[in-house]
Amino acid sequence: MSTANILIVEDELVTRNMLKSVFEAEGYNVLEANDGNEMHQAIKENNINLIIMDINLPGKNGLLLARELRENQSIALIFLTGRDNEVDKILGLEIGADDYITKPFNPRELTIRARNLLTRTMQDNLYFEEVRKKVENYKFNGWTLEIDSRSLISPTGDIFKLPRSEFRAILHFIENPGKIQTRADLLMKMTGRELKAQDRTVDVTIRRIRKHFESIPDAPEIIATIHGEGYRFCGEVE
Repeated sequence: MSTANILIVEDELVTRNMLKSVFEAEGYNVLEANDGNEMHQAIKENNINLIIMDINLPGKNGLLLARELRENQSIALIFLTGRDNEVDKILGLEIGADDYITKPFNPRELTIRARNLLTRTMQDNLYFEEVRKKVENYKFNGWTLEIDSRSLISPTGDIFKLPRSEFRAILHFIENPGKIQTRADLLMKMTGRELKAQDRTVDVTIRRIRKHFESIPDAPEIIATIHGEGYRFCGEVE
């Protein structure tokens, strides 16, 4: 397996150099970008496996850049930022970040989370290849989950390009219809990390997914909340 390429998008030189040293010591190839323009150029010229990005950047901030990224790319993304309020964290996850870590941070924890996310991403690529060999898409309640493009298509033909975490969650639900999925199970499936107290990643992701279904008025509930346990997929898979 080839060495993963990590792109650090950070305008603070000291922090960027420290992150570069930490990840190179772990054996990764590390590229750097000071702002959004340099980020897009690095993505254009290299096969990037993971982006670690600050929110406070010159020009477009990290939230805007993440939104742009999710419109066309499915690269794994971790926000590493000094903005530690709950609103920014939820917004970052809603945009499609795979993880959100606040400064000051433990470099060891960051490398573990990055390694787990990269491992999950590479395993997913192999898994999705196997899925594509068996089925091009899944249909349920008039909706279509297209495996190759990782898109959700509504009964009226609207196409929603899914962030990595949403796609993983919906695919897992569809392949396990009617079964209760705990938050811990879903988080492990989506990010490869264990659930900790106050971690709302799963709930934010489910809320994002539900917004797609809510675009169809009076649609039946497709993902039900099972209070005290987790969530259950109630769609009818064809």
